[in-house]
Amino acid sequence: MPDDQRPYAVLDIDATLSDTSERIHFLQRRPKDWDSFFAHAKEDAVLDEGLAVATTLAADHEIVYLTGRPERLRRDTLKWLKDNGFPDGKVYMRGNTDRRPSVMMKLGRLKRLAEQRPVAVLVDDDVKVCAAAEKAGYPVMRADWGLDAETQPTLFEAQEKEGRT
Repeated sequence: MPDDQRPYAVLDIDATLSDTSERIHFLQRRPKDWDSFFAHAKEDAVLDEGLAVATTLAADHEIVYLTGRPERLRRDTLKWLKDNGFPDGKVYMRGNTDRRPSVMMKLGRLKRLAEQRPVAVLVDDDVKVCAAAEKAGYPVMRADWGLDAETQPTLFEAQEKEGRT
């Protein structure tokens, strides 16, 4: 199938493809240290399950990376994806001043993508994003391999209440 006809596979990055466990501590303090949290993103280890899913989906899907990371991290994010062997794909990031909850930001982008071609699957760790995407009719694969029970609430709070990742 030609590339311009393949359906989209949309993948989150943090806690789906990248292991955020070594930097989550920056968000567990008051006040949260967002600058350090994001500055260390380029050091994240790869989540093997995420790489396997991305690689498998790339065989017959157009890969799209949809992340809540701010646009100012584009260069580091693109380098991290390339250096770690992830398939090529468009990268959509949160605007530097966008503080909407991840659900709103990501569903808005999914809707725009679906206007171009079918979205075959969304792969994301955020349970609220996954639930909203399913409710909107998108097939979802919940990335439950990236966070342990201790760090999960911190990242979800950041994603949903503070609109930061």
